[in-house]
Amino acid sequence: MTSPTFHEGERAVQQRVGVAERMAQVGPRVIRDFMPEQHRDFFAQLPFVVAGTVDDGGQPWASVLAAAPGFIGSPDPLTLRINARPLAGDPLRATLREGASIGLLGLEPHTRRRNRMNGIVREVDDSGFSVRVRQSFGNCPKYIQARKPVWLPERLAANAVAHEAAQLDDAARRIIASADTLFIATAYAGSGGNGDEAGAADGVDVSHRGGKPGFVRLDAGGTLTVPDFLGNFFFNTLGNIAVNPRAGLLFIDFDTGDLLYLAVTAEIVWDGAEVQAFEGAQRLLRMKVHGMRRVGAALPLGWGPPELSPALQPTGQWP
Repeated sequence: MTSPTFHEGERAVQQRVGVAERMAQVGPRVIRDFMPEQHRDFFAQLPFVVAGTVDDGGQPWASVLAAAPGFIGSPDPLTLRINARPLAGDPLRATLREGASIGLLGLEPHTRRRNRMNGIVREVDDSGFSVRVRQSFGNCPKYIQARKPVWLPERLAANAVAHEAAQLDDAARRIIASADTLFIATAYAGSGGNGDEAGAADGVDVSHRGGKPGFVRLDAGGTLTVPDFLGNFFFNTLGNIAVNPRAGLLFIDFDTGDLLYLAVTAEIVWDGAEVQAFEGAQRLLRMKVHGMRRVGAALPLGWGPPELSPALQPTGQWP
C-alpha cells in the first residue's frame, strides 16, 4: 500500500499501548489494498455479511446482509460484488449509495474464521452493489462463539415492523442482557462518509465483539459498558473512537431473528477500578445510547447451538 496503513487515531492508541513502532512494521505487511484469493473464496461461501456505513448526519450504523451462500462474489482482487439488498428496517437502506465508504466483516462463526474488507460502494442497482477494495485483512478467531448459520428464505420479510425510540425499550434491554456477541461500526472523523477524500486508512470500519452472555453491562440510564480484550493491536475501532466518538451497534437475537440497531456515543475507559474488576479486560468501552431501532424477526437465518470461545474461559463477569 502506498498510503498510510493507520490513521492518526489508530496511531495514537497504538502509541498509548506501546505498540506503535511494531505496528508500523506489521501493518503494511498484513493490511493489503487488494483481496487475496483465500479471502475472495471465503466471502463467496457465506450466507451473511456485516456492514458498516455512515448516514447523512454522520452517524455510523452496523448492518447485516443475508442471502443464500454464493450471493457474494469477487470478479477480481479489487472488487467484491454483493447480490443482496438491505433487509427491511435496516439503516443500510438509507446509507447505501454510490461513492460511500463501507466496512465489511465476513464471519463464519462455526469455524471462527473472519476477514475484513473496507472500501467504496460502486454500482448500486436493483440486485445489490459492488465494493472497490481499499483495505483487506484477516482477524484471529478469538472471542467468536461457534454457531452455524443456515439460510432460511421463508423467514425473509419484505415489510418487517421497525420500533424506533430515543431510549431502549424492555425488549431491547432483554436482547442486550443476554447477548454474547455484538457488532460495532465506527468512522474516521475525516471521512464524512466519502472515502474518496482521503487515504486508505480513512473510511468506515465494522468489527465484532464477543464475551460470555451478559458481557455487556447496561445501567438504568441506558449506558452500555463493554470489556475490551487483548486483540491484534490494529485498534481500528478504538482509533476511530479516539477522534470520532459516534458509533453504531448491532445486536442479533439468534433465537428469534430480531435485530437491534443502536446509535451511541462512545468513550474509552483506559484504567481504574472498573477495568480491574473485569478479569481479562484491557480497558472498557462506555457507550451512551441516543437512538434505537428494533426490527422483529428480520434476519432470515437459523443458528446451531452456541459454543463459547475458548479464549473467553479465563475472562470474568460483571460483579
